[in-house]
Amino acid sequence: MLVRYLVQDDPGQAAKAAEFIESHCTNDSPCLVGHITLCELAWVLESSYQLKRSAIAEVIEQLLQVGQLEVFEPEVVLQALNDYKVSNADFPDHLLARVNQEAGCEVTVTFDRKAAKQPGFELLK
Repeated sequence: MLVRYLVQDDPGQAAKAAEFIESHCTNDSPCLVGHITLCELAWVLESSYQLKRSAIAEVIEQLLQVGQLEVFEPEVVLQALNDYKVSNADFPDHLLARVNQEAGCEVTVTFDRKAAKQPGFELLK
């Protein structure tokens, strides 16, 4: 729903998403945006809309500032976003590593060679 609200590419779905968000998400009672939603958003914006990393980062930064939306664990998301901006690994990888770190994990083990080059990851060979 968040993708449709932001990109406005399907008039019917965009209108439904806008009506829901604008009638249910307020400063007094913001709607929650979870980690999975942010991962899906980043993936769809990159794979379907070919947005550049900088544009995806800007979208997520703006979501963190919208009073009508409450991003789950915003400080963890911001750390992941900062990691994403200076790397070539995907945003979901960075978010996963930061969530794991917050839970006490020293490293996130991965087969993803791009992610494994980033701090907080270890390549499983």
